[in-house]
Amino acid sequence: MRTETRGARWAAVTWVAGVAVFLAALPVVARGRLPGRLATHWGAGGPDGSMPLWAAAAFPVLVWGVLALAAALAGPRAGASAGAWGGVALLSGGVLLAGVQACVVRANLDRTDWRDAGSVGAGVAITAVAAVVAGALGWPAVRRASLPAVPPQPVAGDVMELPPGERRVWLSRTSNPWLHLVAAVTGLVAAAGAVAGAGGLVGVQWGLIAPFAIASLAVLACSSVQACVTEAGLEVSFGPLGWPVRRWAARDIVSARCETRSPAQVGGWGYRLSGLGTTVMLRSGECLVVRPRKGAEFAVSVDDAERGAALLSAVAARQSADA
Repeated sequence: MRTETRGARWAAVTWVAGVAVFLAALPVVARGRLPGRLATHWGAGGPDGSMPLWAAAAFPVLVWGVLALAAALAGPRAGASAGAWGGVALLSGGVLLAGVQACVVRANLDRTDWRDAGSVGAGVAITAVAAVVAGALGWPAVRRASLPAVPPQPVAGDVMELPPGERRVWLSRTSNPWLHLVAAVTGLVAAAGAVAGAGGLVGVQWGLIAPFAIASLAVLACSSVQACVTEAGLEVSFGPLGWPVRRWAARDIVSARCETRSPAQVGGWGYRLSGLGTTVMLRSGECLVVRPRKGAEFAVSVDDAERGAALLSAVAARQSADA
């Protein structure tokens, strides 16, 4: 199984578990400020349906479990495209259910009877928009994770032989499931704090939300990497959205090689600066290392680095010969 796929599955499992815990825990945590039954349905004239607290906590979890199971079964049965749509459904559905649960709890806070619950219209509308936005932003990430791997091809020598006029492309992706897990956990903490604040359980704690949100985005950007060699040179993109991107033109590369490196050599995991130059370290083992004409060496830990280095060296040599 590719590390990219493993990382995506780890993130999905963490997301499913985190949303389930939030849905169940929110009414329980606030039970001292809630009536015995919670208003859970609203009509034109106000609340017109209720549930006991345990049901208000359990029912959204049941709905979430059915959605998660359907998404899990969609990928293997219907291919990569269905798996990507399943990932988007999980992301949007989790945001929607968590937001609606927060709206329900907020509407029932400090009420003695569920019939006196406040309105949820504005909150549900905002939640629906947030769910759509989350799905749209998450689509590139889940789509990239579901793309099939390019099968490796044998390389003869350190420089690939390129017949005149022939163009080749090399692509390799790597992700670290543990960094995905850290990003998911810190992101869930930030999201839980924001939703709890929106639900009125606590004041909005920006001192808690902002650091965890920034940490989640920073770790997520360093949790996966994609390296691509074309006739133009080398392009390395970061994170599930493929941004930010670093590029080197083939004519600006002095040499490219495959080298074995470990986190201990470069100072840890992620984007590291050391005496060896810059290294994007997501797993121990082979790295594609390039020496540009200007600046320090750059290395990225991706699979099939030998073939990537051979193609990049061939492209650079051909462009130097044509210059």
